[in-house]
Amino acid sequence: MRKLSRLISINFTMARFGLDEIILSMHFYRPLYLLGLINPFNWFRSKELSQAQRLRLCIESLGPIFIKFGQMLATRRDLFGDEITDELEKLLDRVPPFPWPEAREIIEQQLGMPLQQAFSAFDEKEIASASIAQVYAARLPDGQDVVVKIVRPGIEQKIRQDIEVLKMLAQMAERYWDEAKRVKPVEVVREFESTILNELDLVREAANASELRRNFEGSPDLYVPMVYWDYCRKRVMVMERINGIQVTDMEQLQADGVNLEVLSRKGVEIFFTQVFQHNYFHADMHPGNIFVARGHAQDPKYIAVDFGIMGSLSKSDQRYLAENFVAFFNRDYRRVAELHVDSGWVDQDTRVDEFEAVIRSVCEPMFQRPLAEISFAQLLLRLFQTARSFNMEIQPQLLLLEKTFLHIEGIGRQLYPQLDLWDTAKPFMERWLSEQLGVRALVKGLKKNLPYIAERLPELPQLALKALEKIAGDDLNLRLDPAQIDSLKQEIRQANRRNVRAIIGGSLVISASLILGLDGLAPIMVGSGQLIAPLISVVLAIPGLYLLISSHD
Repeated sequence: MRKLSRLISINFTMARFGLDEIILSMHFYRPLYLLGLINPFNWFRSKELSQAQRLRLCIESLGPIFIKFGQMLATRRDLFGDEITDELEKLLDRVPPFPWPEAREIIEQQLGMPLQQAFSAFDEKEIASASIAQVYAARLPDGQDVVVKIVRPGIEQKIRQDIEVLKMLAQMAERYWDEAKRVKPVEVVREFESTILNELDLVREAANASELRRNFEGSPDLYVPMVYWDYCRKRVMVMERINGIQVTDMEQLQADGVNLEVLSRKGVEIFFTQVFQHNYFHADMHPGNIFVARGHAQDPKYIAVDFGIMGSLSKSDQRYLAENFVAFFNRDYRRVAELHVDSGWVDQDTRVDEFEAVIRSVCEPMFQRPLAEISFAQLLLRLFQTARSFNMEIQPQLLLLEKTFLHIEGIGRQLYPQLDLWDTAKPFMERWLSEQLGVRALVKGLKKNLPYIAERLPELPQLALKALEKIAGDDLNLRLDPAQIDSLKQEIRQANRRNVRAIIGGSLVISASLILGLDGLAPIMVGSGQLIAPLISVVLAIPGLYLLISSHD
């Protein structure tokens, strides 16, 4: 009954703000326009508010889950026009605030001390108010200017209530909707639930911020504010206050002479760096969370805030996505089709040539076009529509990535519509793949795993001996004749010899790498000329590689 009551409340709110009028004005729903005329709310509705204003007010009234959805729509000026997106942008940081006395009570309760003891100054007027939290400006006793983020009171109960409604609708869809197997509504809602509930824990957000700051330490492209851990609790977080221009404030960016082409290109590079190099990406990159640092006009630098939603990929998803991107950039549609089949994203019995033709028809018209003439939202929609006949499944674990990519596209379209997305992204992806699959990947994997292998290798003879003793005593319930046992012993001896060769070869290769890396620092190289260290490295590396290779024979 509680879920049913919430469903009725949602429909009531939509009707009260005339959302039915907006929907029925679309061409597809014109035959049902009469329903809007008999809606009693339409008879007495104030004509002072525009459709865009009513849409924004309706979303605000429906709560945080709907506000999150509205924030994503706010980045798509290309799809909804200026009037609607101008209103929806108010959802980024201008949601109606909760009262200051409640905020003060939360701060003092969470920190366990009076406000005056924690801060030397505190502005009671909020500087931003979003769907989940509210932000204030303050100053620490040491004089550091900071921002204080506070979770809205009672917000978790409202979110859980709406999540339960979504779960109910997803379960109904799973039971009665023909497309449920492909779209996976229950998994999508479960993924969304995990994401938004994590956002309520500000200690987790502070940890996210620290990790991202570490990843981009010293970067000329992205700055992440410092977290003050002594002041962080589950419902309160304190961070360094930044001074920047909101990324969509085009007038101020142009007035400061910011190079918008470089800024747009860096945005794409930051996205791919987070996803593929760090495998840890900011997944809530709407304009309210992205700023541009002042004083870097020709080499602009982004500043990110709000780290409640972060994403990462499994190694297999990361690899498949990278290969898909590179194949797509090279217009190798057959490889794209093969990757989809191999990953299980479409049926295993799919004819690759037919799926290739579908992908080509959707993607080919996009190449050699600037960002202004490309809509990835429309591309994805059309790709999903055409791939439906191949039972292409939604990947819930990739929804955060897709949402982030749409945010990036929306921002890039506003900053510099002439950006050639392919030329910007293709070299990055090719370089990443070569690092993962080439010789460098082999050396990197060897360096990473060699200590573990070296640690376990001495145990192998003992383990082999125990296994042979069990076989001889028939503890393994095996029936082996003496010839088989002799053969097994011979194989174990050969394996032990290969292990020894691998250990010696790996040690020589690592020694060669260290000598080469310490060129100019190690005592062996002092006064010996600059060719001695590389020569020693080669002398050690050649037999080392030979022993490693022979250990696999």
